[in-house]
Amino acid sequence: MTFQRARSEEQREIRRRAILDTAAAMLDEMPVAEVSLNELSRRVGLAKSNVLRYFESREAVLLELLDDFLGSWLAELADELAAGVRAGEAPEVRAAQMAEVLSGSLAARPVLCDLFGAQGGVLEHNVSVEVIKRYKRSSLAKLTAMSELLRRHVPELGESAQTFCLMSLISAGALSAYVPPPPSLLAAYADEPALGVLHLELRGALRISFTSALLGVLPRP
Repeated sequence: MTFQRARSEEQREIRRRAILDTAAAMLDEMPVAEVSLNELSRRVGLAKSNVLRYFESREAVLLELLDDFLGSWLAELADELAAGVRAGEAPEVRAAQMAEVLSGSLAARPVLCDLFGAQGGVLEHNVSVEVIKRYKRSSLAKLTAMSELLRRHVPELGESAQTFCLMSLISAGALSAYVPPPPSLLAAYADEPALGVLHLELRGALRISFTSALLGVLPRP
């Protein structure tokens, strides 16, 4: 793919979208840590210096993708929660149902989890204050929307909803680092089955984490 010089805002936006779409396609093939600016530039058909006209760094590209992916996920999550959490049940039952929906939804989106895992240690470095401020403002708005969505199904969460939402996304990023296990770890489990108790399956681990957190913040009778 090659491009002519962008001369209008519409052309610039097309170029930015092409860079983001190419980076998203790369994340379907490789983890965040392996996405390089050189390979992104090659795939999008631009010199690296030209990519940097639109995004100040690799991390800035990936932060914007994380924001896009989070927005798309929340739109889909609304329907998933509506189908999976039954109104009228006791608070702890609805909380368990919510944990089931959240864990399944996030486990089905490993790229989103990988981006969450890289956010603090990688993506928020090598970017300007303006990029961080813009990203954090958008993240806060989405976190507020997620909190309101969860309170719609478990209103008993009250003001604790936002804290739970933040910690659940951090947990998804942290736990996804263990999945899939490397070949050496699988070989160790096969050679010594007793060690398999340490094996983490992402959906199950998220469900346990979310259930414990939700039950912990529900008000006591």
